[in-house]
Amino acid sequence: MALFTKEEALNYHSSKRKGKLEVISIKPCRNQKDLSMAYSPGVAEACRAIHADTEKVYDYTNKGNLVAVVSNGTAVLGLGNIGPEAGKPVMEGKGVLFKIFSDIDVYDLNISAKTPDEVVAFCKLLEPTFGGINLEDIKAPECFEIETRLKAEMGIPVFHDDQHGTAIISAAGIMNALEISGKKIDEIRIVVSGAGAAAIACSNLYVHMGVKRENIFMFDSRGLIHAGRTDLNEFKQAYAQTENKGTLAECMVGADMFLGLSVKDAINQDMVRTMADNAIIFACANPDPEITYEAVKEVRPDIIMGTGRSDFPNQVNNVLGFPFIFRGALDCRAKTINEEMKIAAAEALARLAKEPVSQDICDAFGVDKLEFGINYIIPKPLDPRVLTWLAPAVAKAAMDTGVAQIQLDLDQYAKDLEARMIASKARTKLVVDSFGYDI
Repeated sequence: MALFTKEEALNYHSSKRKGKLEVISIKPCRNQKDLSMAYSPGVAEACRAIHADTEKVYDYTNKGNLVAVVSNGTAVLGLGNIGPEAGKPVMEGKGVLFKIFSDIDVYDLNISAKTPDEVVAFCKLLEPTFGGINLEDIKAPECFEIETRLKAEMGIPVFHDDQHGTAIISAAGIMNALEISGKKIDEIRIVVSGAGAAAIACSNLYVHMGVKRENIFMFDSRGLIHAGRTDLNEFKQAYAQTENKGTLAECMVGADMFLGLSVKDAINQDMVRTMADNAIIFACANPDPEITYEAVKEVRPDIIMGTGRSDFPNQVNNVLGFPFIFRGALDCRAKTINEEMKIAAAEALARLAKEPVSQDICDAFGVDKLEFGINYIIPKPLDPRVLTWLAPAVAKAAMDTGVAQIQLDLDQYAKDLEARMIASKARTKLVVDSFGYDI
């Protein structure tokens, strides 16, 4: 059942001030002295200090807490190539999530760029201003080239959430599901429906975790990806089976996991019946998954099931990743977000799912309790502990792998994060309440 009407959603975006974001001064400007320090002539002192030592930009500006959400609108949600203007509400929404969950400031930059060269050139020009770049809703395969080039050519974190967000959250779920089922990651066989940015990024991360590449059976709209096909780009070719092993239904027989990043009704109950004991199904198509939770449980109660929806157990939700990954990366001033940092985030999520859950979080999701097991292998997005578990884990991995430029005291860092979020939520509430929204 929908939680809102079309009119309510449009009113949410258009009432009072338009859109969802606002820039607010955080320093006083009450008198001539304040004004002269904010701008001329006092601002010159900060300019001179940064000119003498460029790293001082992190001390005297907001660069260290500022992320650019960059999109050309070519692959927006389930809407497709709708363009940068139509994609802007999504990017503003991304900014809201960054702020609400991790106190990171965002400018959403929706650009009329058609080619990878244009997107890369634009992003590289942003490095003096931003501490990190979140690429968003850029279609495959261009998104792979864009992120790869930017990570190689820039000295700040660049992260394409459409690729890595789902990968990290689902990886946490796999870790816990395998623990419950008693299976080993290097022995499982995975069927993947979909071969876009998220599917390939998920598969890449799973391989990094220990899944054998030859045990991943990836399907696009034309069938199984295999060496006999001549229509594969280089990213799909990496997952080509040596020969055509059959249809989706045939490959599902005995499979230990199904990952769906495709379309509604991609699989059916007959396929589910043939999977291995205690198999995993992550059906992540939104809003309607590749198969419904009820349909799976009706024929295979043993299966560990997750979807992209909040109204069923084990939601694979990217908001469990990007705000906290960027928080940790920014605070240790990481030069990149590497595989070790992604794995650290997934491991932290997996560990958190084993911790007791407070009653207020249970109440927020309409359940009596949440305990580690088949119906709770991924933490809930509203659990405030996600920040204090993930950000330090990401920062530690950055420090351990040599990409961090600041060494943090991780125990103190976790305490500082808690205090930071209390203050941030109080400020945000004051601003929102001041508008008197009733929508």
